Amino acid sequence: MLKIAIDAMGGDFGPTPIVEGVLAALKKDRHFTAILVGKKDELLPLIPQKFSDRIIIHDCDDVIDMHDHATDALKRKDSSAYKAIQLVKDKEADAYVSAGHSGASMSLATLRIGRIKGVSRPAIATLLPTVNGATLVLDVGANVDCDANNLKEFAIMGQAYAHDVLDIDNPLIGLLSNGEEESKGNEVSKEAFKLINGLPNFVGNVEGNDIFNGTVDVVVCDGFIGNIMLKTAEGVADTIGKIIKDNLRRSLISITGAVLMRKVFKKLKLKVDYAEYGGAPLIGVKAPVIIAHGKSNAKAIKNAIFQAIATADSNLNLHIEEKLKQFKD
Repeated sequence: MLKIAIDAMGGDFGPTPIVEGVLAALKKDRHFTAILVGKKDELLPLIPQKFSDRIIIHDCDDVIDMHDHATDALKRKDSSAYKAIQLVKDKEADAYVSAGHSGASMSLATLRIGRIKGVSRPAIATLLPTVNGATLVLDVGANVDCDANNLKEFAIMGQAYAHDVLDIDNPLIGLLSNGEEESKGNEVSKEAFKLINGLPNFVGNVEGNDIFNGTVDVVVCDGFIGNIMLKTAEGVADTIGKIIKDNLRRSLISITGAVLMRKVFKKLKLKVDYAEYGGAPLIGVKAPVIIAHGKSNAKAIKNAIFQAIATADSNLNLHIEEKLKQFKD
């Protein structure tokens, strides 16, 4: 039975939505044990007696706050994030989930759990909605500065994740650039194009709109561009939603239409809601690490746990190591 270590104190709203998400996951999947790491006196009242045999609590008092420096995480060995990561390192847990300080989780996972052989830098991946599914984009924040070889590794890791965890046959890879032509891009992306060109199912350069129209399954970029793109997409989606609601309120005719549009909006919300995807996997470390949004609700935590389970049940890391070796320069 899989064991999932969860930083129960991470997140903007404290342990309540995290525990609620854990309970929701346990109700749906009876084949894993949850290890909650955090303040025992705050966690116990949130857990019904009937789940006591499926939840283990590791007590600790320290919590890494969102305003703390990520570099301090390695020194704070009594924090919930450190102890949860340590459980994975010691193989007392199979995966890690946190809605807490993302920088701390990345640093601890990379330095304590360690990287897969052949990976120079792990990458954070995220799913962005398309008309018929979603596109996996990496990196979206772990690495601000990347060289061409880092981008090639991201392509290999992203393709493996899309195949092994998302169940996409022969996933297509695109390199994010400012034009489709091979000549477009900066010096790093041009060099990366040459390296990634040797990988199967590489379609070449793609532009920002291709992320959302489903042209490819995996989009590769550095963490600086990826993070700006992600935050921009979130902002645009939020603004469009507000504009539509505002115009519906102003128009009497639109009020009738609003009733008909309700189902459409509900489906749209599901598409863009991060809670539907759970969290962003840190790909390239030796065990599944899922970094959930700081504002995660119970649904997001539940889905983050399921994402961790799906990754732990796959041969992702083995396939990444094999592919990196196969396509090594």
